[in-house]
Amino acid sequence: MLEAFGRYFIKWVQRILQNWTSADIQEEARKFGLQPDKPKLDKLTFVQIDEFYPISPDQHNSFYHYVSEYYIKGFGLDPKRALLMDCSKIGLDLDPGYGPTGEPRDYVKKALNMEDVWPTGEVDLSLRTRDPSTRQELLQQRVLRQVDQWCAEYEAKIRALGGIGFFMGGIGPDGHIAFNCQGCDHFATTRLDQLNYASQAAAAGDLGGIETVRRRKVITIGLGTIAYNPDCVALICAAGEAKAQVVRNAVQEASHVNYPATALHQLPSAAFFVTTGAAKLLERRQLELLERMPSITPSVIERVLVSLSGHRRKKLVDLSEEDLASCPLASCAVRKSGRPLQALAEEVKESLISKIEQGCRVRENTKFLHTEPHHDDIMLGYLPAVMRNTRVSSNQHHFVCATSGFNSVSNAHMLKMLARVESFLATPTFQRLAKEGYFSCGPESLDFRRRDVWKFLDGIAAADDELRDEGAARRLVYNLTVIFGDSASNGDPSKLLARVATLKSYFTTQYAGQKDVKEVQTLKGACREFEAECVWGYIGWQLPNISHLRLGFYTADIFAPEPTQQRDVLPILKLLREVEPHVVSVALDPEASGPDTHYKVLQAATAALQQYAEETGREDITVWGYRNVWFRFEPHEVSSIIPVSLQTISTLNHMFLSSFESQRDAEFPAYEIQGPFCAMSQRVQVQQYDMIETCLGYEWFHKHPSPLIRAARGLVFLREMSVQALLAESRALRQQTENI
Repeated sequence: MLEAFGRYFIKWVQRILQNWTSADIQEEARKFGLQPDKPKLDKLTFVQIDEFYPISPDQHNSFYHYVSEYYIKGFGLDPKRALLMDCSKIGLDLDPGYGPTGEPRDYVKKALNMEDVWPTGEVDLSLRTRDPSTRQELLQQRVLRQVDQWCAEYEAKIRALGGIGFFMGGIGPDGHIAFNCQGCDHFATTRLDQLNYASQAAAAGDLGGIETVRRRKVITIGLGTIAYNPDCVALICAAGEAKAQVVRNAVQEASHVNYPATALHQLPSAAFFVTTGAAKLLERRQLELLERMPSITPSVIERVLVSLSGHRRKKLVDLSEEDLASCPLASCAVRKSGRPLQALAEEVKESLISKIEQGCRVRENTKFLHTEPHHDDIMLGYLPAVMRNTRVSSNQHHFVCATSGFNSVSNAHMLKMLARVESFLATPTFQRLAKEGYFSCGPESLDFRRRDVWKFLDGIAAADDELRDEGAARRLVYNLTVIFGDSASNGDPSKLLARVATLKSYFTTQYAGQKDVKEVQTLKGACREFEAECVWGYIGWQLPNISHLRLGFYTADIFAPEPTQQRDVLPILKLLREVEPHVVSVALDPEASGPDTHYKVLQAATAALQQYAEETGREDITVWGYRNVWFRFEPHEVSSIIPVSLQTISTLNHMFLSSFESQRDAEFPAYEIQGPFCAMSQRVQVQQYDMIETCLGYEWFHKHPSPLIRAARGLVFLREMSVQALLAESRALRQQTENI
């Protein structure tokens, strides 16, 4: 998975090279001791560190294509001096096999392509150690051995150069460096290997789905390859709190195969280049930052004592001086506060209780504008808070997704949806609806689109797959008529059937992860939008209280554009003017790495809120900052802790699995759990409950007078803030990003 730092590195190197003679670049060069002459990079040798296998070098999502385009061409390197991994050539230079009487075996040809060898793209590494059972397997075995030989020769070429002088890479969710996953030998060399689940899930977005990644293997240089040159400058980059644990393990743990990056401890010039969020679990760094603080705030005390309570598995009020002495961070904070541990623990306890009580409150006569970067962010982030506030009839809710989400819809899902359309077009119902103008864009279209959702939900309620499929098919037929102009007003399905056939051919001939044409991107996004309407239909909200903005910064490009005022901010501002909300929710990631969708939506929403507050003079707007399964709040960062019952967890799971069909068998899953995102959300909520239950004691929950709190088995964390507080936080994130 391409790290944000890799994109920044490319961006800034190209900018520096292109503007070398400018005053600001010359000043930067002087400041860092560089010569005034423009660097010439064409004498450097570039070494590609990994690649999926098999994959065509012509695919835009192959690393070969990426490094050729952005490093070799982008930096002006000499392609003749580069060591690259072109899978279309690796292992295919076979001599003919011969039979017992010396005749050539015609099923092993001199010239082969990858499709001849791996027709499904699936590579079976067991052929290294077992006898082949078919002629195809015999061919595959021989190619595998040739690939292994190629890897040995690639390793020899690197070592003949003296090893790697400069290595820059990211770190994976399991701590992998290059594609050396957890458990890899620290002395391993270049080889053909298999990814573990966490790394497969992380790569699914680049490769077009988890099933494609599972079929493929990877060629990677080894940890031993990287460390062969003792003078190697190895730079590992990581951004965001999601990488904090693997960064902590890589830096603080002793050298062990469980932590691949610890293999670099032996290199004197190895270093981590990380953001504040990625460094949050580095103990010595955090202790030094704590020592530098002029005073200790209640938030800091809450952070360290909640953490200590969790580590010691004891209630806050039961923490002892011995417990305190076991944690340098907590010891430092308590010492600098100048107050006794028991008094501080009692205050943290009361703070947590106050936040839970705040999370139990329900608003009345309130207009909510719920915003999300992707169509399931609200659900995964804070659905229990939404549900509680929708039960009050005086409240109004408007749900808006900023992006179309087409990148998360697989070709396999689209083929399934098109099959439903084919079946629907053969029914009398289609004939009747078409003649009524059901699929047109006329004044009654809004009501017809609601009926699509009702039909789908009727099918869910009745456990009737035909009804459910018909609802989804109705909406897809409408989308086809709007996007491609295939009229169905006279009840003749021929144009639509032709379009379906064309699309089926398109989806079956695209390679996994290939960038879609604009019309298909729109069609995929429209499928996600229908799913979101079905979700909010569960709790009684429908069009026009659901908006789909399709902001233009969201693309399938590696280097996606930044948000702009006209294209991305104004649509949100327009919605604010229409809804006139009292509460606006935003996905508030702890730290942005720049190119990610959440960060860009946050910046666009913040700009729109600022303009709206200035033009209306309103100071009564409350912002709900939330996080989903990818990033999580800690208790000291939030103002509200919302109890979640088993009933609510069950409802969330049912809503997700029934409505988000494109994500139910997720082709782009979470790397932390082998299951749908709703299972990840449940895990997070339960973990957060376990944390607070440890702090307060199980009796506090189970003997509480409120049934809402007694029923809690999960917790959701929210931060309430003013618009001005959001502006300050958003600016800080932007400044942090621009300084990378």
